[in-house]
Amino acid sequence: MGNRLSRIVTRTGDDGSTGLGDGSRVAKDSLRIHALGEVDELNSQLGLLLCEALPAALAPALRDIQHDLFDLGGELCIPGRAVLSDDHLARLDGLLDHYNATLPPLREFILPGGSRSAALAHVCRTVCRRAERSVVALDHDEAVNPAARRYLNRLSDLFFVLARVLNRAAGGADVLWRNGRAS
Repeated sequence: MGNRLSRIVTRTGDDGSTGLGDGSRVAKDSLRIHALGEVDELNSQLGLLLCEALPAALAPALRDIQHDLFDLGGELCIPGRAVLSDDHLARLDGLLDHYNATLPPLREFILPGGSRSAALAHVCRTVCRRAERSVVALDHDEAVNPAARRYLNRLSDLFFVLARVLNRAAGGADVLWRNGRAS
């Protein structure tokens, strides 16, 4: 790998711009940098979830997703680059099918919460939705790999399902929204 980052402080961004992987520079508030930042935040939130005690088979799958998110960041850092593919989507679909099959049907909306790990999965879900909105906004302005948008959409669904799974693994259940409750 070598020394990719030999100097962390370069001062080249002091003017409000940042460098992309292709050598070009863009404003730090550009749509591309917003999308890249949202994906980076999602990866950090996922790292926090991985600090929790998780069912044995889940942690390796989430680590793979972290690598996918880093790859997605690389895509966003180099305009026109495509790394995520239908294979990545198929892996998420397989996880969704596997974990959703273990859950009872939903009869009511659920609230974020329950166990700490489930609450963190819900935070990942909401950050993922924000990252997806940023990538969609970027795609209105500049072409983005369609698999990237689909990946984030599926991933947010997976985090929802995993929050339910994690509540059960902790010995709890979904936190149900109570329609028409008294104030």
